[in-house]
Amino acid sequence: MTASTTINKGESPNGDNSASNVLNQKVLGSRRFSNYWWAIVVTSGATGFLLAGLSSYLKVNLLPVTDATQLIFIPQGIVMGLYGIAGLLLSLYLWLAILWDIGGGYNEFNRETNKIKIFRWGFPGKNRKIEIDFSTKDVQSVRVEIKEGLNPRRALYLRVKGRRDIPLTRVGQPIPLKDLEVEGAQLARFLGVSVEGL
Repeated sequence: MTASTTINKGESPNGDNSASNVLNQKVLGSRRFSNYWWAIVVTSGATGFLLAGLSSYLKVNLLPVTDATQLIFIPQGIVMGLYGIAGLLLSLYLWLAILWDIGGGYNEFNRETNKIKIFRWGFPGKNRKIEIDFSTKDVQSVRVEIKEGLNPRRALYLRVKGRRDIPLTRVGQPIPLKDLEVEGAQLARFLGVSVEGL
């Protein structure tokens, strides 16, 4: 699903229990199963290449599955060592992106205060926290973008007066069409605007 959505429940002023005027959507960032999987695979492979390169240089077998001491250090051992270093740098990037939860955050729509807050985590630095605040009155519509083909794209956007369209869904693997339609319709109904692109 695009984001896990919760509508906070509360009591209305006249005493009956009805849905509150706050809609929260949690947006999944880098902490996805696929990122963990690739970080583990790249780390394992790069470590193997580096140990093979070191084994050929030291003439001591550092790998439990094969005898890398039979490799000639130049050119085979040095190339494997360089592949290992490059792979470990890539795996370091993947693990740091997971640790920092790049792209993770939430969307909060509040009809009581007429405010919308979009929050995402970025890379460390002065722009680590990415926050966009604006009024619900500025929202013109909820736009659904569906592009099929080799690089499919399925995303929800808020069309806001005086701004570029603001993305609401996670980046990465495409969202199932059913979930995208349900999410878009629910948000448009909550904000009282139309849905474009369906």
